[in-house]
Amino acid sequence: MLKGKTTAALGQGFRATGHGFKVYLIQFMKGWDQYGEVNAIKNTPNFEIKQFGTPELIASPGDIDFEEGKKGLEFAEKIITSDEYDLVILDEIGVAVTYEIFPVEAVLDLINKKPEKVELILTGGPKMHPKIKQQADLVTEMRMIKHYFSSMGINARFGIEY
Repeated sequence: MLKGKTTAALGQGFRATGHGFKVYLIQFMKGWDQYGEVNAIKNTPNFEIKQFGTPELIASPGDIDFEEGKKGLEFAEKIITSDEYDLVILDEIGVAVTYEIFPVEAVLDLINKKPEKVELILTGGPKMHPKIKQQADLVTEMRMIKHYFSSMGINARFGIEY
């Protein structure tokens, strides 16, 4: 079984902590504390997590989503420029841009403020905004070829998808 973007970013984060790096995962549009990665990170030295979002999946953003997005961006800038972390993961930031929670220019500004020593990983959405891809040093696109949810009607499974 192959997994997706968040899973790959988490793998990079866990690898980095294994080498003594300090890692911060900031999740946009996620506020549910029952994801397996939340518990795993709480038990991993040098790995921190903060969520900005609600527990519900959204079809269209409401006021709370815009508020959480703004708080998340401000927090991300603080973490990225703090000189405390070696790797910062901005999980689902691409989806937040797609939903127009904040403009792509705000993300580009964050990338520009990144100190040289900080590695930055952005995830989210099957189509990251072209301006973000253009500014990035490395771009990996993952695409679903087959998923048991759509082909067999199997729902997200505890311990595997969440």
